[in-house]
Amino acid sequence: MPAGVTLGALGVLGFSFSLPATRLAVAGLDPWFVAFGRALVAAVLAMAYLALSRAPLPSATQVRRLVIVAAGIVIGFPLFTSLALTTQTSAHGAVVIAVLPMSTAIWAVLRASERPPMTFWLSSGAGLLAVLAFVATGGGFSGSLSLADAYLFIAVVLCGLGYAEGGALSRELGGARTICWALVVSLPVTIPVSLFTADFSRATPVVWLSFAYVALISMFLGFFAWYAGLAAGGVAKIGQIQLAQPVLTLLWSAAVLGEPVGWPALATAAVVVVCVVLTQRSRTAPADPADRFILRAFGFGGRQWRRRASSSSRS
Repeated sequence: MPAGVTLGALGVLGFSFSLPATRLAVAGLDPWFVAFGRALVAAVLAMAYLALSRAPLPSATQVRRLVIVAAGIVIGFPLFTSLALTTQTSAHGAVVIAVLPMSTAIWAVLRASERPPMTFWLSSGAGLLAVLAFVATGGGFSGSLSLADAYLFIAVVLCGLGYAEGGALSRELGGARTICWALVVSLPVTIPVSLFTADFSRATPVVWLSFAYVALISMFLGFFAWYAGLAAGGVAKIGQIQLAQPVLTLLWSAAVLGEPVGWPALATAAVVVVCVVLTQRSRTAPADPADRFILRAFGFGGRQWRRRASSSSRS
């Protein structure tokens, strides 16, 4: 299996528990603290990583692009999903999150200069329809659109932007350093908001475990694999692995939160796997040494890596 696909799948697996964990965390913590506090915790780890790896400072142009990444995945997505999940279930959230792969692909065209072929859009659209049909019928979606749905929609748009910009920037900085620098440039926002919204009076051990998950996995380690995968295989193409995320989220919701999920999950998962396979065409990898170390840790040899040509994103 191509390294980009494997790493993308690992990232999606980590992200798939983000909504259930966020739902548990906002039950005892302010949603603004869950969003910004998790970024603050992850930023502390990011600074340690950057110092230990002796990462060079990003250029002024890269800093401006990092601000876009931070606006999408460090601030935007965590904030609006936290606000939405104070009144909605994670299964309901999966309905809107199902359009994230398409959002990522559109932003990949606009921000990463990728030009996926028509077969890509057809396969992606088929997977999107399959996931939407599943979550709409078996995922517990009911009721009229609400403010929470608007929050989730904004989260999807911003997250797609952050994924596309970060995936493209990872070809220059490397996946690990991209998320780390994005967390660092967010500190002027995350520090004051976290301090202002910190209220631990209703926090329980389950709440803290959930917060730890979204801080360590959803906001930090998950992006090590995810951005490396996007840089390796293309933002639009690897981004389609997210089609499996709503199904996984619903399964987590059933197992952890007790929300019912029926047998259609298996059939939908099979369709999603086929669609994901059809969207994968290239086999490339990032040249950044930090990413190579991460990828070797997952069992990939050095001969699998070659530097991406500037035109490969349109292959």
